[in-house]
Amino acid sequence: MESLGESPLHRFHPVSLERARSMRHVAAPAEGILWQHLRAHRLDGLKFRRQVTVGRYIADFLCHEMKLIVELDGPSHDERAEHDEKRTEFLERQGYRVIRFLNEDVHDDVVAVLRTILRECGRTAD
Repeated sequence: MESLGESPLHRFHPVSLERARSMRHVAAPAEGILWQHLRAHRLDGLKFRRQVTVGRYIADFLCHEMKLIVELDGPSHDERAEHDEKRTEFLERQGYRVIRFLNEDVHDDVVAVLRTILRECGRTAD
């Protein structure tokens, strides 16, 4: 029986859950930088979670309240464009908006990245 607040969407294969947990401990440098700005409600009081499983996928950063997923893409994503597209389509079917940034964006101008995230959240709040 499902407990209150638990949905089938958030039940995972144990391997996916373990992978998400391990990814939280071994973050790419850009993810660590962005997480320092998103964690503990630091961005306008919004609650973000890091490395969250949604279905069979793992979202880099998720704000459930705003139904927003923030993804950071490194060089490996160049070869995975088709996979990322399917992944984004799945996440959008679950009701999430997905925005993507390059790791370089965070390194070059994290403030601009944060402003974009806030703008996306502001549209949701309207």
